[in-house]
Amino acid sequence: MSRRLTAICASLVLAGGIAGVTWWLTAPAAPADEALADLPVPPYPPRIAEGSEYETCLDTLAGDPTGAVALAETWQADGGGDGALHCRGLALIALGNPASGAELLERVAQQSSAPALARASVFGQAAQARLMVAQEDPAAADKAAEDASKALDLSPADTEFFMMRATAESILGRFDKAVDDVSATLRLDAARPDALVLRAEMRRKLNQLDLAQADVTRALTLDPDDPDALLERGILRQRMGDPAGARADWERARGVDPDSTTADLAQQNLSLLEAGPERQ
Repeated sequence: MSRRLTAICASLVLAGGIAGVTWWLTAPAAPADEALADLPVPPYPPRIAEGSEYETCLDTLAGDPTGAVALAETWQADGGGDGALHCRGLALIALGNPASGAELLERVAQQSSAPALARASVFGQAAQARLMVAQEDPAAADKAAEDASKALDLSPADTEFFMMRATAESILGRFDKAVDDVSATLRLDAARPDALVLRAEMRRKLNQLDLAQADVTRALTLDPDDPDALLERGILRQRMGDPAGARADWERARGVDPDSTTADLAQQNLSLLEAGPERQ
C-alpha cells in the first residue's frame, strides 16, 4: 500500500530532523472506499458459513451494500446465525461504518464453531476495519491490535496478521512491538519489501538509523522502484545530512507512481527542501 502499514489500511506520521529542523511527513488516511479495496469483501475462503443465502448476501456486497444489510437482517430474523451476522458486518463496513461492522465481525469470530482458519480470517477482517479509523481513534488501534492477536492465536504463521498488528502498534507509538511483529513477518517471508520498509520506519522512529538504512537497502534490492522504499530512504538521507540524496529519492518516488499518496508525500518533502530551513 502506498505508505503501507498496510493494508493494510493505516497511515503513519513520519518525523525526521537535521540541524534543529523537524520535518513532519504525514500520510493522510485512505478514504473509506479506497480502504475497502484492501478489505476482503466478499471474504476469501475459508467461509464462516455455508449455504445459498450466505453466498447471495456476500455477492450483493460489492454492488449494493445497503441491499446486503437488508438481506442479512431479514435472514438473521429467520435464524441466519453467524453467516447473517458476518455478511451484515461486512456490509456495514462497506457503507462507511467500520466500528459497527467490526463489532459484529468480532462477535462472529468469537462465538462461531467454524474451523480455526475461518475464525482467524474474520478476526483479521475486524482488525482491518478498525485500522480504517485508527489514525483518528487510538481506541480503534488498540482493538485492531487485539483482533490481530486473536487471529494469530488461531493462525500463528499468517504474515498479514503480523503486519496488521504491527500497523496498530505503530499508530499507538509502540515501535518496539511493531518491529517485533514485522521481524516475525520477515522470518516467515524474507522477500517482502513492504515489511522491510515498515521496519525501517519503526527503527528510524527508535533512532536506530543504521538498522533502518539496512532495511531500506534490502527493500530496494528486492524492488529498485518501490516508491515507499524510495520515500523512506529519502527521509533517512535527509536525517543523516544528505539533502541531495534525499531529493533524488523523492523525485524518483514521485515519478514511479505520480497519482499515489506516496508521490504526494514526496512532493511535500521536496517543497520543504526547496523552501529552506526558514520555511521548515
